[in-house]
Amino acid sequence: MSSQEFDGLVAIVTGGASGIGDSTTRALQTRGAKVAVLDLNPANAAPGALQVQCDVADDASVQNAIGTTVAELGGIDVVINNAGIGAQGDVAANDDDEWHRVWDINVVGMVRVTRAALPYLRKSEHASVVNTCSIAATAGLPERVLYSATKGAILAMTRAMAADHLREGIRVNCVNPGTANTPWIGNLLSKAPDPEAERAALNARQPHGRLVEPDEVASAICYLASPLNASTSGVDLAVDGGMEALRLRPAE
Repeated sequence: MSSQEFDGLVAIVTGGASGIGDSTTRALQTRGAKVAVLDLNPANAAPGALQVQCDVADDASVQNAIGTTVAELGGIDVVINNAGIGAQGDVAANDDDEWHRVWDINVVGMVRVTRAALPYLRKSEHASVVNTCSIAATAGLPERVLYSATKGAILAMTRAMAADHLREGIRVNCVNPGTANTPWIGNLLSKAPDPEAERAALNARQPHGRLVEPDEVASAICYLASPLNASTSGVDLAVDGGMEALRLRPAE
């Protein structure tokens, strides 16, 4: 791929100041994009990125963030819907308020951002939306009912959005990371009774034997968003060390 394949394009990355979002911001910049980081705390965004405070659970905040981005950078060509939160437990573990909170951020947050950006995407010759989904959308994971429900919705929503907007020249795809080496996972591990044992279990769950690195997910996101891949739409791309599709024999 050309190192400047996004030259002249404007991308927004929600949740872009840490983890997968930060890696994606930097990868897009390396490939020539101008990037706006929309985040609750954008101050730690990559150097050179436009820092925009945004709460995806608040429509007015989203509208203001999109307006700021367009005013500062001239438009929007690429939307990376990455902001989201986790949840743990079985079906009885989370009360109604938690269900509404996680759903509002993980699913409706993507709706708010894409909806606000849509008029500008329609003006772009290289419009693309990439949603951060998860292995939780395609494989049953223990103690992740609420989180999995939101990611399953994102997968279905991605395909429906792709169908709605393909003839407008807007491609919509999603990336499905496995368990990634992010600050959120680090925080979960720190609370485990035996963090090292828990990390080993997470590593072993993925066929390639380790956590997925944020840079690997960022590379996949850039592939899906790239103008070089204009025939790719409605795709869910697994970056999970083979967890979704492979069934290896136990190691000897």
